[in-house]
Amino acid sequence: MRILVAEDERFLADLVAEGLREQAMAVDVAYDGAAALERLAVNEYHVLVLDRDLPLVHGDEICRELSQRGDQVRILMLTASGAVHERVSGLNLGADDYLAKPFAFDELVARIRALARRAGPPLPPVLECAGITLDTARRQAHRDGRYLPLSRKEYAVLEVLMQARGSVVSTEELLERAWDEHTDPFTTVVKVTMSKLRAKLGDPPVIATVPGSGYRL
Repeated sequence: MRILVAEDERFLADLVAEGLREQAMAVDVAYDGAAALERLAVNEYHVLVLDRDLPLVHGDEICRELSQRGDQVRILMLTASGAVHERVSGLNLGADDYLAKPFAFDELVARIRALARRAGPPLPPVLECAGITLDTARRQAHRDGRYLPLSRKEYAVLEVLMQARGSVVSTEELLERAWDEHTDPFTTVVKVTMSKLRAKLGDPPVIATVPGSGYRL
């Protein structure tokens, strides 16, 4: 899944982003509201982790704008205040969930995953295809009972392919969903990651290359 973290405390924003990347998520970061709106205008995100008190454009205004234009991104609002009236006002602005600072990182991850499940068609917590089992809660993959020691990106690519349920996934879509905005669109990173993933999956091969289109599981 692809996440945007909009937080003006740079240390916290970078710490959260790195932690989410460890969870095999593609993460972009914006340190003010204007930058957040720019990224939201050009990229598709599953979840926006939104600090309420952003400079330049307030988090409330971002919530209001996204709600008015019917954007499908799910919003998890962060704030220094956990008072009931603050939570209510944030939810009324269009936020899907609310988390007060300081927060436990594990709870943040759980809330993001819950929101991401609501951002698209419902998917089971365990995906299965061609003898491959993907436990999305534990981030573990097995093939015919054999544990697959996947890297973060290999896991992310496999998850996107399995979620596609046999449909072709383009290289551009893999870059969009498994990497972030700093990835060179002309890089061979998808091809290299796919090669390593295929080697770990073993025989018989289960990932097909569709010439001119992408990949299919």
